Amino acid sequence: MFFAHPHSPWERGSNENLNRIVREYLPKGTTITHDPTYLAAIAAEINDRPRKLYNWRKPSEIFTELLDLDASTA
Repeated sequence: MFFAHPHSPWERGSNENLNRIVREYLPKGTTITHDPTYLAAIAAEINDRPRKLYNWRKPSEIFTELLDLDASTA
């Protein structure tokens, strides 16, 4: 386990990248709604974006592949 130093965003690259993506949908100062449908729609859009980290595949595709792999080994 690794703990990043306070005020050192370069030590948590993946976290900062996801924060940047979330801020596209919920800018600072925006009141976050408690509507689960709206929040689920935002999560679905974020998970449907291709990522360089995954060789331009979508996180949802990778998750589905992992589920299929797990089901085939069970």
